[in-house]
Amino acid sequence: MAHFKHVVVTTTMTSAVDLSDTRIGFIGAGQMAEALALGFVNKASVPASNIYATALRQKRKDDFAAWGANACDSNAELVSKCDVIFVAVKPQYVSTVLKEVRSSLTKDKLVVSVAAGVTIATLEAAAGSNMRIIRVMPNTPCLVGETAAAMCLNAKADDKDAAVVQALFDAVGTIYRVEEKLMSAVTGVSGSGPAYIFVMIEALSDGGVKAGLPRDIATRLAAQTVKGAAAMVLETGEHPGVLKDRVTSPAGTTIAGVHELEKAGVRNAFINAVNGAAARADELAKMG
Repeated sequence: MAHFKHVVVTTTMTSAVDLSDTRIGFIGAGQMAEALALGFVNKASVPASNIYATALRQKRKDDFAAWGANACDSNAELVSKCDVIFVAVKPQYVSTVLKEVRSSLTKDKLVVSVAAGVTIATLEAAAGSNMRIIRVMPNTPCLVGETAAAMCLNAKADDKDAAVVQALFDAVGTIYRVEEKLMSAVTGVSGSGPAYIFVMIEALSDGGVKAGLPRDIATRLAAQTVKGAAAMVLETGEHPGVLKDRVTSPAGTTIAGVHELEKAGVRNAFINAVNGAAARADELAKMG
């Protein structure tokens, strides 16, 4: 299909990239940073001793140290010790921390930003245009090892840098390489997408309760159904419409339910949600 022409998916597998000697630092040690770090350690063969982190709160540094990572006293110390530096602070603080460590950033280091809406231009202005920079848009399911992410590279980063990031994120889900102009669309689909699915699961659970199911059973059935349906799309490679048709028997229960969804405009609502979120992401990027 025509819209795939802008997307370049890297084919490097995690096993093809040796990360055992790569030192990875996190400026910002929030929940997403810790989830990524633990995923790298558990599934990408990065030793815990090669993980470094800084945080404003001592507790967060202690949390990293508890499983074998290194807590640094300053961002400059972290940068001096690491090969890959993840910028995992809130978007409004990204420029501040990068300007703080700019003098410590050398060309042999790779900067990876996971801050939503912070453009490569903004990152380069703060870190230096000579730096290798990759911008990543992950989503919250990285907390359970199921992120759906995308990345884009600046002019200094190359395929080897992309392969490193690919290998790391394969450990916590999946990642695709796209042009930066598509990052807002990624935000609309996968960045904000978990919230749409949480709303859908809650609604399915409400429907089950209305039909007589206990709340806990209704919620678990709804969540497992979403998980199973998603797995079928990913594992079979079939178009979702084809899979939908296979479970909609003539005059059956499923087609009756699908008809109600169509009457309510659910399909249109999801399209509008993605486009609304993407438009807002564009606005935030321009503000940055």
